[in-house]
Amino acid sequence: MVLIVVIIGGLLYFANSSDSKTDAKNDLQSVELPQLSKEVGKDEAEVQIQTTAGNINIKLFPKLAPMAVENFLTLAKEGYYKNNEFFRVINDFMIQTGDPSNKGTGSKSVVNNNKPFATEISNQLYHIRGAVSLANSGPGETSSSQFFIVQNPQAAEQGLSTSKYPEKIIDAYKKGGSPFLDGQYTVFGQVISGMDVVDKIAAGKVEANPNNPQEESSPVNPEKITGVKIIKGWDFKK
Repeated sequence: MVLIVVIIGGLLYFANSSDSKTDAKNDLQSVELPQLSKEVGKDEAEVQIQTTAGNINIKLFPKLAPMAVENFLTLAKEGYYKNNEFFRVINDFMIQTGDPSNKGTGSKSVVNNNKPFATEISNQLYHIRGAVSLANSGPGETSSSQFFIVQNPQAAEQGLSTSKYPEKIIDAYKKGGSPFLDGQYTVFGQVISGMDVVDKIAAGKVEANPNNPQEESSPVNPEKITGVKIIKGWDFKK
């Protein structure tokens, strides 16, 4: 079972090998933050997730999360995601899909010798509103096809420090997101259009999740993916 555990723990910070804390902070503040631009860069890919609620355009980060993006794009080309339901929905948090069984118990990897793979963490990527991230079942090699889109629209910057987060990311968290997920899940994409569709899916009526009866997250009338259009692919051999 692959679930996002909603436990707010300590905030992530990224280790930096610099001898100077000042240099480390400056390095963090100067990193490129591709999620903050709606433009699709030369080192990025783009897909359109077509759903029964509308279309969601997402740019992907193959340089920063290569296994996640390769797995996603390969499965998308195979039609793996077609008819996948958003089987787990928590309004003001996230929407989750990527399991053809629509039960949250299935998943697939076509990388890492067809086995689940490790979480890919980058100090350039964060769980701001609209982030696309892989679900997993804990530490180690547990990521594969299931993914979620961060939907929380509420300000989430409280307690974030510039010694641990870029200032621009703290500003982005003022518009929503879930920073307590940072460092635990692989961010591999960002919604660049269609957040209204994400919000619509998140607002659907839910009932108790059969995998976790204490959680109201199982959609009564689930929306589903009807297709994934690859607008700009990526050559992983180059």
